[in-house]
Amino acid sequence: MRYVLAVDLGGTKCSAAVVDREGRILSRRTVGVEVSSPSAPVRQIIRLARDLVEGLKPKASLAAVGVAVPGLVRRNGTVWAPNLPGWERMPLGNRLKRVLEIPVVVESDRNAALLGECWRGAARGRCDVIVLMIGTGIGAGIMSGGHVVRGAHELSGCAGWLSVSLDGKSNSGATGELEGLTAGPGIANTVRKRLQEGEASSLAQFDPSKITARETAEAARAGDHMALDIFRHAGRLLGFGVANIVSLFDPEIVIIGGGMAAAADLYLGSLRHAMLEKAQPLAARQVKLAVSKLGDRANLLGCARLAWQSLKIREVKERG
Repeated sequence: MRYVLAVDLGGTKCSAAVVDREGRILSRRTVGVEVSSPSAPVRQIIRLARDLVEGLKPKASLAAVGVAVPGLVRRNGTVWAPNLPGWERMPLGNRLKRVLEIPVVVESDRNAALLGECWRGAARGRCDVIVLMIGTGIGAGIMSGGHVVRGAHELSGCAGWLSVSLDGKSNSGATGELEGLTAGPGIANTVRKRLQEGEASSLAQFDPSKITARETAEAARAGDHMALDIFRHAGRLLGFGVANIVSLFDPEIVIIGGGMAAAADLYLGSLRHAMLEKAQPLAARQVKLAVSKLGDRANLLGCARLAWQSLKIREVKERG
């Protein structure tokens, strides 16, 4: 029996897994991403493929490869990934295919997460789905009528750029407003600002430059009032963003994923309340909100699904 290789390439970590047709992960490895040159992450993926098949040639046991990237995949196959130096037009699929000698399909990480949830997660059997990935940034995988929504320039789903407040604060073009206020770094920045303003918090014991959303969540669960308030406020802003998405797409389900999903217990209530307050009423009352149970497996499973689908399409073409 042959398998597929699923690769989740991020800005700091790269995970690879061997996956069977049923979505079972048989082996997996995660390494830090090498950014010494534009080619370094490509070589890492090739090494991971070889390591996971234990010295065999990848084409001897792998039928195809699916790769998720932290950026966009153009229709000509080149990848733009701003967190990877030199990846303005990286021909990732062609380079991997040339070395591994098996079919390769490349997809954006937000769409990979969407497909993973639809295959083996909370969106199974559904045709209208939003997967909101909240971590260092914010992106949305969007499925409407059973089709992935991509946009004219493969940029649909850039949910971090939603405008959700009246503060009028400049983000200098680096990040969108929703992302700057509610993603992991945004939570940490809010903590630092409020500590500088003299607000009491157990987080004052930490070096402000090293505070992350994770420490803030731990403080909130321990009853820290400032940390709890920061997450409640972030949840409300996320709820405004989700309300906009629900009103536009009328999905069956919105799934919260990404690293910040681990802290969803601290903001999901305020997110839900704000969504119900602002979204189109009929859509808001019918949409289901869920937190992903796949965690960091969502991208890998989505890549595996893509790889298996590419083989099926290939087989149909060969028979026809």
